[in-house]
Amino acid sequence: MTKFAPALLLAAIFAAPASAQDVGEIVANDTGDTAWILTSSALVLLMTLPGLALFYGGLVRSKNVLSVALQTGAVAAIVSVLWIVTGYTLAFGDVANGWIGNGRAWMLIELTNVRLGTTIPESTFVLFQMTFAIITPALMIGAWVDRARFSWVVIFCALWSLAVYAPVAHWIWGGGWLASTFGTLDFAGGLVVHTTAGVSALVVAIMMGARQGFPDKPMIPHSPALTMVGAALLWVGWFGFNGGSALAATDDASSAIINTHVAASAAALVWLLIERIGFGKTTMVGWATGAIAGLATITPAAGFISPGASIFFGALAAVVCYGAVLQIRNWGIDDSLDVFAVHGVGGILGTILLGLFLSSALGGTGYAEGMTPLGQLGAQAIGIAVVALWSAVLTAILALGIGIIAPMRVKKKHEIEGLDITSHGERGWHFGD
Repeated sequence: MTKFAPALLLAAIFAAPASAQDVGEIVANDTGDTAWILTSSALVLLMTLPGLALFYGGLVRSKNVLSVALQTGAVAAIVSVLWIVTGYTLAFGDVANGWIGNGRAWMLIELTNVRLGTTIPESTFVLFQMTFAIITPALMIGAWVDRARFSWVVIFCALWSLAVYAPVAHWIWGGGWLASTFGTLDFAGGLVVHTTAGVSALVVAIMMGARQGFPDKPMIPHSPALTMVGAALLWVGWFGFNGGSALAATDDASSAIINTHVAASAAALVWLLIERIGFGKTTMVGWATGAIAGLATITPAAGFISPGASIFFGALAAVVCYGAVLQIRNWGIDDSLDVFAVHGVGGILGTILLGLFLSSALGGTGYAEGMTPLGQLGAQAIGIAVVALWSAVLTAILALGIGIIAPMRVKKKHEIEGLDITSHGERGWHFGD
């Protein structure tokens, strides 16, 4: 039997439950809080599968709808596995130096019964944070639709989740240096999710180059109806995204959800108004894009500001993000589905506005002891600069390195024919026999 001991030991480790505590070490948790975070986890996963797949799928041409959906599903799957293996411990392992988490929770073999500073099991916290790790790289898919090679997408997003997302999550949410040293705030992902994904998407769009025919050839969304359904799922799922970030079923969660809904509503309405004034018509795609811009902008501040302020966040999000969409296109950059203009710019805008509207005089929760409004604005600006620079540099390195073994882009003839058939041998729609 001794020769089988190493194998048996390895099997025991991999088969061990997420919580490695003895019965005598059990700490009571709040079942209501736990139930809410489990529900929020499901809502956030709904944002990616199927929300984001439908949202992006409707915006591309019909010959590429399956490629977008498959990329979304594959990224969700591989990031989930990596999160268990090492992603979680890099992001939320014990703080050793403020830059990256230690290896305590590798393979989730040493989780505590209750996550420090919360009333929920650490396994519940792992699940909730996993859904954030899933959707963040998936957001970038919108920047390279119609032309990216599937193998490159999967490898890039997998490594990006470890090299870009996990460290930034640690710096801000895991007790790392941005939060502990400078006081940078991010309630639910304006920096960790939207700035990282938005900036990285812009870098990849520049490196990969424009789609064949861009910008002269019209590339009209093939199904605004699908986009509307996807946007609605994202909107509803965002209640878990922002409300769940309170990590408890409390007034903070309720306030975050109210702010989320109001900001999305205001942004959607203002975007439609801009379209009506500028083009004489309002569009379904405009409504959906405006709503997402409002959701991205409110995310970093959702639990810190008043509902009245969230109306301003949403309205300004529509104006600024709409302008960003036009400017990116004027520069000739094919960020195909406006990932940077909506998510990146929205997340950055919300992060800056948070520094001002945190003020109790404006209905916010108030500044930390010893922190001034100017100091908080500075902390937010430092966070934006650091996260944007880290995301841009690491993205460029990863994209180029992976491109050596798996080219970033499909062949021209495959792009013209469509990725659904040339890359996957399927069609999104079959009519007739």
